[in-house]
Amino acid sequence: ICCFHRSNAGETMAWSESVDTVLANKEGLAAFRTFLKSEFSEENVEFWLACEDFKKTKSSAKVASKARKIYSDFIQADAPKEINIDFHTKNDISQNISEPTLSCFDAAQRSIYSLMAKDSFPRFLRSEVYKELVRKHQDRNQKRWLPFL
Repeated sequence: ICCFHRSNAGETMAWSESVDTVLANKEGLAAFRTFLKSEFSEENVEFWLACEDFKKTKSSAKVASKARKIYSDFIQADAPKEINIDFHTKNDISQNISEPTLSCFDAAQRSIYSLMAKDSFPRFLRSEVYKELVRKHQDRNQKRWLPFL
């Protein structure tokens, strides 16, 4: 993945190249979440973000409590934001949740990332939410270069 410094309009266009560029951009992430909410699948991006935060946890006491929170919010049966992962992944997490490691959600996170990249993301790029954002940035850019507008 290469990083270029682009104008906002260029950056908005670049989002179409990769789900990573959207997840790494505050405004892109907000738009993607709005779109997922409209599809009743925002738990996927919320889980992905929770995992990203979890992996940065320094204190071992916090690792256990954050892991339990992620487990109860997203993994366990009938969790309020239950994600759709395969039985084996769910089972592995369930068996190891009593002694969690910083990588204990990696397989589930990869699975959810893949689901977002292949399924939700292409629909997001066709959505009004995305098109509106692109229009907004194009307007902003034109005004920047044409101050008399």
